[in-house]
Amino acid sequence: MHGDEALDLALHADALCRTFGVDIIFTAQYTDISRIAHETTHLKVFAQHMDANPVGRGVGAVLPEALKQAGAVGVLLNHAEKPLSLSVLNETIRRADEVGLATLVCAATVAESAAVAVMEPNVVLAESPALIGGGKRSDDDALEVERINAAVRTVGKDILVLHGAGISDEHDVYQIIRSGADGTGSTSAIMRAADPKDMLSRMIEAMSRAHRERTTD
Repeated sequence: MHGDEALDLALHADALCRTFGVDIIFTAQYTDISRIAHETTHLKVFAQHMDANPVGRGVGAVLPEALKQAGAVGVLLNHAEKPLSLSVLNETIRRADEVGLATLVCAATVAESAAVAVMEPNVVLAESPALIGGGKRSDDDALEVERINAAVRTVGKDILVLHGAGISDEHDVYQIIRSGADGTGSTSAIMRAADPKDMLSRMIEAMSRAHRERTTD
């Protein structure tokens, strides 16, 4: 998704932020960051990747300062489709810190989530590669949510823990929040829905409801 289509969904997400009082991270194509950032007021616009290069030489590299100036407030790192070694990941997180970009770092397992947490990102996004792109969650995956939550929070209690991959609808969102996660991530379920805006609305409503119920239990 890019261009006008991405902006249309971003504006809808921005309205949901106001309606439900939630934060939504919208990972945008580099070429859409400036437009989306300037036409929304509540959305957290993140880049889908960046490089740790300093200002200077580096044709084709994604410069942290350029993302910040374009209006991004954070960056997604170490996605399964854009993996980084631990040393490069740590260097990239430090560069993001330098320029004031929040870091949302993907991890595949309990052990990797804990290792990533040691680098002090703002958010860990746990995504099992087997579930990315439309896999179905099981009872074992629900237990994994709780184990990852505990592993990350043992390292850094202020690090937010999100769970993505295998999020097929609002029911998955509800269960993950009830399992103690701070949020969820979803792409394919929204993009493949007959009505992406409606799917996003249902997911955000479910997330908000699960958070309310969790705080009153």
